[in-house]
Amino acid sequence: MSKPETPLLTVDAVILYNSKIVLIRRKNPPFQGQLALPGGFVDIGETVEQACIREAKEETNIKVKIKELIGVYSDPERDPRGHTVSIAFLCEPATKKEKPLAKDDAASLEIISIEELFSKKYAFDHYKILKKGVKLIKK
Repeated sequence: MSKPETPLLTVDAVILYNSKIVLIRRKNPPFQGQLALPGGFVDIGETVEQACIREAKEETNIKVKIKELIGVYSDPERDPRGHTVSIAFLCEPATKKEKPLAKDDAASLEIISIEELFSKKYAFDHYKILKKGVKLIKK
């Protein structure tokens, strides 16, 4: 029996760091060189929360704790590689000693003020995720 075709599951982290947002520049296609949220695919056997914490650490060197669910993003066109569904979380560093550093799939890392965020162009639907994340931050 063949496996049913289904969307791939991903996570995205909006990391609030010293009242600013941690973003990466993508090392690989699609959207190579563009700003994006840290995130990636959920591995078999892990929860979306575990995947978010792992991906944030792998790409930014920041061990995060999840504060809140931002939302679920499932537009079949959100990723040119195929249909993905992303669970986005608002996160913050787990400790005060976390030091941001671009790693893994991140070519570089940028820490951007909330006021500057929406003048930039983002990969995938990350602009939409950031808008909702900033609303939660400002609550």
